[in-house]
Amino acid sequence: MWQGHAVRSPIKKQKMGNIKFRMLLLPTLLCIQAQLYAQQTRTESDLLGEKQIDANAYYGVQTARALENFQVSGVPTKFYPDYVRAYAMVKLAAARANTEVGRMKPETLAAIEKACQAIMDGKYHDQFLVDMYQGGAGTSANMNANEVIANVALELSGHKKGEYNIIEPHDDLNMGQSTNDVYPTTIHVALLLHNDKLVSEAKALSASFHKKGDQFNTVLKMGRTEGQDAVPMTVGQEFHAFGNQLDGAIDVLIKSEAYLCDVNMGATAIGTGITASPGYAEKCVAQLAKITGKPMVLAHDLVAATSSMQAFVMYSSALKNFAITLSKISSDLIFLTSGPRAGVFEINLPALQPGSSIMPGKVNPVMAELMNEVCYKAIGNDVTVSMASQDGLLQLNAYEPVVAVAIMETQALFYKTMPLFRKNCIDGITLNEKVLEHYMNRSVGIVTALNPVLGYEKTTELAKEALESGKGILELIREKKLLTEKQIKDLLDPVKLTSPTGPTKFKE
Repeated sequence: MWQGHAVRSPIKKQKMGNIKFRMLLLPTLLCIQAQLYAQQTRTESDLLGEKQIDANAYYGVQTARALENFQVSGVPTKFYPDYVRAYAMVKLAAARANTEVGRMKPETLAAIEKACQAIMDGKYHDQFLVDMYQGGAGTSANMNANEVIANVALELSGHKKGEYNIIEPHDDLNMGQSTNDVYPTTIHVALLLHNDKLVSEAKALSASFHKKGDQFNTVLKMGRTEGQDAVPMTVGQEFHAFGNQLDGAIDVLIKSEAYLCDVNMGATAIGTGITASPGYAEKCVAQLAKITGKPMVLAHDLVAATSSMQAFVMYSSALKNFAITLSKISSDLIFLTSGPRAGVFEINLPALQPGSSIMPGKVNPVMAELMNEVCYKAIGNDVTVSMASQDGLLQLNAYEPVVAVAIMETQALFYKTMPLFRKNCIDGITLNEKVLEHYMNRSVGIVTALNPVLGYEKTTELAKEALESGKGILELIREKKLLTEKQIKDLLDPVKLTSPTGPTKFKE
């Protein structure tokens, strides 16, 4: 302001001109932007109305809504590749069965087969984006699969995504199906596929324990019961026992697959088979068996199979049994390596990293601890499966998604952790033989082996004197000249002392 009058500078006039120019251009710019956006999206609709979908996306409107509604764990379906492959296998089996009963056109099947095979080969997995946690008993996951397979089939057949008048996610990909039979069947297949990998790693871990058993088969040690000295054994027997315990748990995992092979495809909504063609269910399961290479069978009561989650409970229980077995072994290893000066210290686990930020020289049994953590999580996941399974209401259990999350997480954790545990822990175990020998010479537990030679009364006196004097049993025997050195050596022969039938061998 100058003497009450406004003075407009040339610069301010120029800015005002620019603003007016931009205001005039704004409608044109908005129109261009709208055209560009329209080119980058496609319009799809469902019962809630229209929605713009990324033009490059193979999923459709129902997946898009699920992506907005279920932003929970950040873990999408694609996190589990076998789960994605399982969807392709189930949808392929359904399409083939529908063609066999004369309901699906052969050309539609051909397009769907190409799409499913591509997904089974590992392609398009990035389009399976629905969060593993979801409401609706898995409807969003099923529709994600239907939409992706439909659009992949369209594109591979020379059509554009979204041309559902040719191949439609509901009418074609969900033909004669419901989420209520597709979703549990897909989870069954996914668990079966991953169980093969899990069992393979478990067998490799067991073999490592048996290999150590063979390596340490003649090294004597004191066995312990209730944390107290018991009777002599070999370190080899101890490690073969670890391996055999795992073998038993692996056997349970394999046997539990029978429950997963029993599926309810063809049940549709509640088990009555509404919308499915006659003969479809049997043909679908037969195709699924052929595709998966597993002995899939149709449940004898589809209503029962649709409302019950017994198969998941049984398989999860097998995983829990495996976890308990592996955790017990891990804890035993932690106990046996305790020390080095104030613990048991019979074995050495590989030193992988410094164990403390304050205590110099400390090294912790980190891999055995890691294995325990995974086992605890597996046991907790089994509780989740149990609770979700018991709370299903009437003809459907809406909590199948959290059951899938729990079991698949357990499988994945074991599959990733077992190789680390094997390579970084078990394979590198060494013995502290002087410590083992010291315990053998000092332990009172060895008197049990002397019972047949000296009698119960005499060995009891020796045990009492050893405890009171702090001397070892063998030391007292030599002092009292109760046995010759040859007799002592003969009694301490590892084969005779630990197994009347000879040392334990690893059975291939």
